[in-house]
Amino acid sequence: MNKCIFSGSYCTEDVVFLLKDISHLIVEQDNEFRENAIQSGIHYSEMLPIEYTPSKGYMDIFYSTLEHSKNKLASLVSILSEKIIAKRGKNIVLVSLARAGTPIGILIKRYIQFKYNITAPHYSISIIRDKGIDKNALMYILKNHPFSEIQFIDGWTGKGVIQHTLTKACKEYSQEFNITLNSDLAVLSDPAHCTLIYGTREDFLIPSACLNSTVSGLVSRTVLNDKFICSDDFHGTKFYKELTPADVSNFYIDEICNCFDELDNNYLYELMNDPNVTEVAADIEFDGNSLNCKGLRDIESIRHKFGINNINLIKPGIGETTRVLLRRIPFKILVDSFDNPNLKHIFKLAAEKDIPVEIYTDMCYSCCGIIKSKEKEDL
Repeated sequence: MNKCIFSGSYCTEDVVFLLKDISHLIVEQDNEFRENAIQSGIHYSEMLPIEYTPSKGYMDIFYSTLEHSKNKLASLVSILSEKIIAKRGKNIVLVSLARAGTPIGILIKRYIQFKYNITAPHYSISIIRDKGIDKNALMYILKNHPFSEIQFIDGWTGKGVIQHTLTKACKEYSQEFNITLNSDLAVLSDPAHCTLIYGTREDFLIPSACLNSTVSGLVSRTVLNDKFICSDDFHGTKFYKELTPADVSNFYIDEICNCFDELDNNYLYELMNDPNVTEVAADIEFDGNSLNCKGLRDIESIRHKFGINNINLIKPGIGETTRVLLRRIPFKILVDSFDNPNLKHIFKLAAEKDIPVEIYTDMCYSCCGIIKSKEKEDL
């Protein structure tokens, strides 16, 4: 058995990654290679992209966005944390989904400790579209916390694929092990309208979405490849120790947590009366193995309008559009407005990579990235 339990560049008190370190085994591939491989049928989780090295201008956008939004982020973390406590109680284990969920999980853990003086265990584990959740990691958590409630956490929603994958995985886990897990995913931002526990439905820029490993504990996204991962292993990851000088993971957490002491009650009251925060998610439907939500319906409209056969080529929302520009080869970016202040880093990346940007307002997202189809080179 080859498992690895570590915390990346985070403090061990903040998070434990239940991932196998395959740093010495896997070599990253460039975007062109990965795009051809993915569209020819190789699963994205079998490879790693080359880490994007941000320009100074891009990092300036990250720092500026964090400075201007940290009070809002702290407020939304408090709202999300209180929703979790109200729904799940205080005897909880926080399980964030690596890697976008990890910073949010740490912020929730820190807030619960700040507000309630409770030290909730926090793990970060892998979940992969079409593959499911890491069952070995779940077994480890259940074995070590048999009487606690698990709360799954992610950063944001795109099409709702991870919520769908999690719901399906929890059903399968129950059937296989007779253990019931609550699959209600908690996210900071739910523009897809597909989760029951969220900070806001607004598609705003969560600064950690701007970067990759250097804001996520220096770990890669997770890997599931039979070359590196055996049946009793945790899913894999690469640890980028060489990027330590550029690491802002703990700086990001501390900047937001430092705002907890000064949460503005008037601003919190204003947020708590914002429909984006208070709206009940009544339009979510799980029908067998499929998910129906507003975000997916908007994506279907985009698919038909632009003649896209594969819905996986459409990546909606600020977080997913950022990932497309960093890891994939998009042919077009849709935005709701050229004046949207949340999209400065999107415009910067698109300009650096010479990707056209156009206005499209018929969606519940601020933006959407469309990946270039290798079957339709003339799109």
